[in-house]
Amino acid sequence: MSGTGAKKKRHKGDDVRHVAIVFSGGPAPGANAVISSAALSFLDDGREVVGINEGFEHLQKYHPFSYRLLKDVHYKEFTLRDVTGLRNTRGIIIGTSRANPGKGIRGPQDLDDERKTHNLRRIYTALQDMGVDALITIGGDDTLKTANYLVEFQKRLPDDAKIIKIIHLPKTIDNDYRGIDFTFGYFTAVDAMAQEMLNLHADAAATNSYFIVESMGRKAGWLTYGVGIAGEANMIFSVEDITGDMTFEEEVTDPETGEKVKVNSLKIESLVDKIVRLVIKREETDKKGYGTVVLAEGLAEALSKKYIEGLPRDEHGHISIGKLDIGKLVSQLVADEYNKRTGRVKKFVGIQLGYEARCASPHAFDIMLGSQLGIGAYRALVEENLHAHMVSVSGQLFLEYVPFAELINPDTLKTEIRFIERGSDFHRLARFLESKTEKIED
Repeated sequence: MSGTGAKKKRHKGDDVRHVAIVFSGGPAPGANAVISSAALSFLDDGREVVGINEGFEHLQKYHPFSYRLLKDVHYKEFTLRDVTGLRNTRGIIIGTSRANPGKGIRGPQDLDDERKTHNLRRIYTALQDMGVDALITIGGDDTLKTANYLVEFQKRLPDDAKIIKIIHLPKTIDNDYRGIDFTFGYFTAVDAMAQEMLNLHADAAATNSYFIVESMGRKAGWLTYGVGIAGEANMIFSVEDITGDMTFEEEVTDPETGEKVKVNSLKIESLVDKIVRLVIKREETDKKGYGTVVLAEGLAEALSKKYIEGLPRDEHGHISIGKLDIGKLVSQLVADEYNKRTGRVKKFVGIQLGYEARCASPHAFDIMLGSQLGIGAYRALVEENLHAHMVSVSGQLFLEYVPFAELINPDTLKTEIRFIERGSDFHRLARFLESKTEKIED
């Protein structure tokens, strides 16, 4: 169209000129591949990008007079030079935190409570004052929950209020995300911890002892199973392996509501029995007095209240699993039970693995996956004109976009964890590789 008064043709994404990126929760290998690829995509297209430092920590404290956000202190204005050559680097260029802006929100009704949404309003106001048009959140299920809170909060604003578009990129070395096959950092973490497992196996053989290894994996067993398979553990046990006869019902206090509720807790004696039977069978049948067992750290949350009551909790209500050290707890119980049954003394050592893998040098696949997710954020906002979607990758790095509504429970506003399905091919793989001659039957 030409001539006086002709309107300039608008394109998808024209309203997204200034983008903010925030990384929240625990570190994951490949984080900088995600951040840099996302930033490069927007910068290459003449758009502005800022990286918010330390997750939501500063955004949720924002106040135009008493807590202003300062350049190079609370955020970075990215240039092409800042974000090139970062894909293979360790750590997180903008840092992270576990700040929880939605603390206190238990359902949709709480989004109408100004006291419970004051941190969400501060985040929205901070981004508004910075001139941000879209926010890219990178994090786990708690970060996705926060991203959805921001979406729902904006639905309750006046009709003429500006809407900041939200796109989420899934991150967790636990790989327990619904809506994506594998999360970046998973394979790097598995590889790093599997190498440690192999070292421990050699140590166990040399000293005729056992290592009881606690692997990261708070809610599901993907990381534990990966580490056990690649690290050739003699037994793998995660939350998915807790069957009905290994539990008992008890009354506990819900940490969120303070109400008394009944839950099924793990009989730790059943787990100890399973390990001791493995040890004795290996001695009698295979003439091997050594080995390794890998346990998911998430088993701690299934323990009886006598073990976990009083433990500190983080901003999201999760118990501090590291304070319990289930590997050491189980190793001592196993040593005692082994001595009771055999009259012999054997060395059982509890070890925690996980933190050393979170900032390991990223695996090539995690770099490719993370880079594609970062570019997917650009394509979601600019090419697809999306809001309230999570970027996903399937098959040969095909990009997909999943609405928050498919990932969030509308009644609780919580995300749903993807567990390993008992009897699935992945589950059967682990069971088979525990070695038929060395394993005990379930």
